[in-house]
Amino acid sequence: MCSISKERHKKPTNIKMGASQKWLRIVRRKFLRSSNKDIILPRTSICTNQSDEAILNKEDFNLPIQTSTNNLAEVVAAVKIQAYFRGHLARRAFEALKSLVKLQALVRGVFVRKQSQIAMQCMNVIIRLQVRVRARQLSGKFGNE
Repeated sequence: MCSISKERHKKPTNIKMGASQKWLRIVRRKFLRSSNKDIILPRTSICTNQSDEAILNKEDFNLPIQTSTNNLAEVVAAVKIQAYFRGHLARRAFEALKSLVKLQALVRGVFVRKQSQIAMQCMNVIIRLQVRVRARQLSGKFGNE
């Protein structure tokens, strides 16, 4: 019986395992080879950053950077504008966060009030039930005597 069940679960041996994936590999190779032919690599140096390359090119770093006063004023103005705009965005985000926190507190307050109301109703039901049980107990004691 065991040998029959083992024979049922055997895989067919006439199908080659790699045959179905062979065509996929061929297609992949064709696409990879053809796409690499169009890539043009720019001339690169062994330097990792621009300062190393400047040292190798023997550039003098002591030369003053020549900027006009108009250009400097524009840069300062641009920095101020960016700072004000970032401040504006930060204030807006803070106000949105504050309003979200207020809304969250409001919703939680409503939920807590609703939950406490349900708890009070349950307590009242239990109290009424307890009063009935006590009344029956007392009436039973007086009725037996």
